[in-house]
Amino acid sequence: MIDTLGVRLSRRTFTTGLACFGAAIPAMAAAPRIGTAEAPLPDEDPIDPSRLGGSVIAPVGAGVPPALMARALAAMQLHNRRLWSRDVIAIADFGCPSAQPRFHLVDVLNGRTTTLLVSHGKGSDPAHSGMLQRFSGVVGSEATSRGAYLTADPYVGQHGRSRRLEGLDPDNRTALERAIVIHSAWYVAPDVVAKQGMCGRSQGCFAVSPADLDQVLTRLGPGRLLYADRA
Repeated sequence: MIDTLGVRLSRRTFTTGLACFGAAIPAMAAAPRIGTAEAPLPDEDPIDPSRLGGSVIAPVGAGVPPALMARALAAMQLHNRRLWSRDVIAIADFGCPSAQPRFHLVDVLNGRTTTLLVSHGKGSDPAHSGMLQRFSGVVGSEATSRGAYLTADPYVGQHGRSRRLEGLDPDNRTALERAIVIHSAWYVAPDVVAKQGMCGRSQGCFAVSPADLDQVLTRLGPGRLLYADRA
């Protein structure tokens, strides 16, 4: 259930934060590409709404804790020069259980927030409780890392269509080395949640439902911000 006051505060926080970046949301500008795509994919494929994996669509910022939204906006300002599109930002709220949609795609241009299921890493939840217990950026930890990520090139790899991520903060600087990416996984889906009460765990990657992958790769294209933390 969406708390009305929470939505209003989130929207105000979001609007105030955007004012720090200057005028209107800039159009995409040239910026260096990160990584080398093994099999480049288009970033503007059409999205079929009927294929979405149990996503929730709400007003801009709805469902994102105000403190977490403020941190994501501060990260956007801090890393402003690395970003070359600010039309959509992603916020992963790991204060929520994996059974709950907690991956927020905040669309600045149309004023909507789409919230999806997303996994956390095995090393962040060794007992498989469904709740993230700790963050880590240590190589081999199989844990989720907190902080700001820059979305990079799409590619086709071990998990199929994926998108590379570059860690921008001290806690997630090893993201490229650890191959922390966005990909889909069968264990992130409403039917899995219904059966076992939680999503499965990744090795630290942001795994989403196969039904949601198209819209995530399309809307969260290169040069955008993904922020992960808990309120």
